[in-house]
Amino acid sequence: MPEIAFEDLTPGRTFDLGTVVIDRDEMIEFARRFDPQPFHLDEAAGKESVFGQLAASGWFTSSLWMRAYVDELLLRSTALGSPGGDEIAWPLPVFAGDELHATLEIVEARRSRSRPEMGLVTLRALLHRGDDVVYRGRFTGMFGVREV
Repeated sequence: MPEIAFEDLTPGRTFDLGTVVIDRDEMIEFARRFDPQPFHLDEAAGKESVFGQLAASGWFTSSLWMRAYVDELLLRSTALGSPGGDEIAWPLPVFAGDELHATLEIVEARRSRSRPEMGLVTLRALLHRGDDVVYRGRFTGMFGVREV
């Protein structure tokens, strides 16, 4: 039985999803496969870019948050998927060696009128490097309820 259900996802609640240190080789391999822009692949191109050094793809950064979310919450919950979101932002670049801290905040939660066995939860995703936000997202999660 999952330990986290819709009823546990109350507005204002936050979840600590842990930390991750950016591995240079993993960062480059992701870019090679999914976002092969020069400043994600090559030190010299990174130095010449607006980032001033080799920078992680924003999609790599997003995937790190997603992995933390799955490991720390989704696998222990009644998660039913997501219909999408309305915000994604990378306000600061991420670099090899950075230590990022992942959090999740519950923004809104409501029971589905058409499917009472499910709740819709607005979630805010954040990755911090120290006090600085390097990734921010907002999306809806669908979670099963304990009692219909």
